[in-house]
Amino acid sequence: MSPQRWLPLCAVEALRDGGDGLRFEVRVGAEAATGFVVRDAGEVRAYLNRCAHVAMELDWQPGRFFDDQRRWLLCATHGALYEPASGGCAGGPCAGRGGLRPIRVRERDGVVYWQPDGEVHAPPAT
Repeated sequence: MSPQRWLPLCAVEALRDGGDGLRFEVRVGAEAATGFVVRDAGEVRAYLNRCAHVAMELDWQPGRFFDDQRRWLLCATHGALYEPASGGCAGGPCAGRGGLRPIRVRERDGVVYWQPDGEVHAPPAT
């Protein structure tokens, strides 16, 4: 299988450490879904926007993924906490249920890009 191309998401400056994230459209199989990207400890991190506890989006306000202390990624519906660097469950109702599904991201020439893979795909072109 040939490698997937990198798709642009936003300018590097759009993401601040512990600040709001950016949602983006993806597909998981035939299902429409969203991913999200945040910056934590200077690194961009992206995950499928789906809680490991119950398959719901984490953010109740678009782009708000961090808790009030900006330490954890938080499922606003159930209070599940995730480690920003790994997506692993750190507490709450997701305990023992894995973590967030990572999406590959990188920064290059002032732009943040994501890469589709075998499970998470780009939405169809409109």
